Amino acid sequence: MINYLKESTFAVNDVIQKAWGITKKHYFSIATLCFLMFITASASSLMAFFIKDVSKALSVVMVIIFVLLYFTINLSLFKYIFHLMDDEESDVKIVDTLPTRLQIIRFLVATLYFVGCILGVYLVVILIAFPFIYTGINVAIVKNVAISVGIIAIFITWLRISFFPFFIIDKGATPFDSIKLSLATTKGNFTKILLLLVVLGGGYLIYLLLNYLQWPLIAFIVNMLSSFIIVPLSSVALTVAYRKISSEYKGDEHPDILHNIV
Repeated sequence: MINYLKESTFAVNDVIQKAWGITKKHYFSIATLCFLMFITASASSLMAFFIKDVSKALSVVMVIIFVLLYFTINLSLFKYIFHLMDDEESDVKIVDTLPTRLQIIRFLVATLYFVGCILGVYLVVILIAFPFIYTGINVAIVKNVAISVGIIAIFITWLRISFFPFFIIDKGATPFDSIKLSLATTKGNFTKILLLLVVLGGGYLIYLLLNYLQWPLIAFIVNMLSSFIIVPLSSVALTVAYRKISSEYKGDEHPDILHNIV
């Protein structure tokens, strides 16, 4: 177990170092795409606030437009990072990395599958916990345990299948295949991915700690540094991690789900 953790730590270090090299070299272009995603999300919230009492139909239309725009920028960011990784010496333009219509459609459909998997896992936990109500155990205890187990199960499921956008952009996978490939390639790599997220989320954890200690000025500085450095680095690091685990994957191109759950 100790050796496994050492190997996982070294693997995470390699990912962070490679991601930092790419981010440092192309910081402004990567940060610009991240900023556009932030602006899109903020603008959609403001728009929803101002037109919520004007027209419900218009609100729905604007939500769809902003969601499509946000996802387009997000996929373009991943595609741009792939180009930077594969063509390090060439001059890559952001406009050339816009996702195709097919990729956007596949991503939207895969997102629905993603949400369905999350809800399905939680439903399974509830169904398993339901019979315990009739065993005489306190209902509140059963409910709390079920919620706790459900949250853990959802987190694990989210982590296992969250790489599906990369397979759509990088491999041209279909929506359902992208979910299955994410599940298959993350098998045996869960600890490495979890460690990577802990490292990348360290800045936000420090920010929360400083807020708890009531050091608002230092917390603000840490939050600003996290926003301008950690967010772009995280996008690159996750893309690098995907490329690493997918290159090491020796399984079938169309894996089944049951053999890759555990």
